[in-house]
Amino acid sequence: MKKKESHLRSILIRVVYVLCLMAIWEYVARSGMLGPRSALIFPSLEQIAAAFVKNFVRGYAGTSLWIYIINSMKLLLTGLAIGIILAFIFSGISMVSYTFRKIFDFTVSICDLLPGIALLPVVIIIFGVRREVIVFLVVHAVLWPMSRNMLDGFSSTPRIYVEAGRNMGLRGMRLILGVYIPAAASYIVSGLKSGWARAWRGLISAEMIFGIASSPGIGLFINQMRTNMNNAEMYATLLVIIIIGVIVQYGILRPIEICTVRKWGMSK
Repeated sequence: MKKKESHLRSILIRVVYVLCLMAIWEYVARSGMLGPRSALIFPSLEQIAAAFVKNFVRGYAGTSLWIYIINSMKLLLTGLAIGIILAFIFSGISMVSYTFRKIFDFTVSICDLLPGIALLPVVIIIFGVRREVIVFLVVHAVLWPMSRNMLDGFSSTPRIYVEAGRNMGLRGMRLILGVYIPAAASYIVSGLKSGWARAWRGLISAEMIFGIASSPGIGLFINQMRTNMNNAEMYATLLVIIIIGVIVQYGILRPIEICTVRKWGMSK
């Protein structure tokens, strides 16, 4: 009962917080406190709501925002899948080979400090303006933080667990799958959250910097709205980005966390 009350209270606090932000926004929009530019910088909530519907019904140049969202999600999911698989493979090999671990750990330390946007000019020079460039940036965004979390999780695995697994006959990848990964579940989920957030931001940023006409994404849509001074539509698109992020965070990642690390008593 207390857990249910705590959950409802948490939801109520967030709802009140959002309503307060909306009230402040509407007050600033209607008061005109920023002068002639006030309506341009702060369109009313009514205008943003109308633009929200318009983006999906009419979109830009006859192309609905749905098409932009689908294109972005295809690139994002492709990059996420590749990055997650590579993180598992490289981190797993690191626990089997001491030499590979030292090399990979050093590589992670270097690459994790490089923003994907900083690599964008180099990647474009090498591969040109293609969809694969955005996929590469998504892989870069998710691979290194997730690998770092997995390596830390594997390193923190109690030695007694490892010895117990070996006594049961587990060796190599079987030891990793049977002992290291379950023991590092909380680190893996944390790395997945961090990697997803960085990949999502990197995707939108890359699409805003260079749009691909054959595969227009959400970032390009925002840039088009900005270029045409359609600020209400631009803010409405930002809301779409937030909504997608919230759905992934609380509809996908949170259930994964509850069904794994919380169920196993690894976090509160």
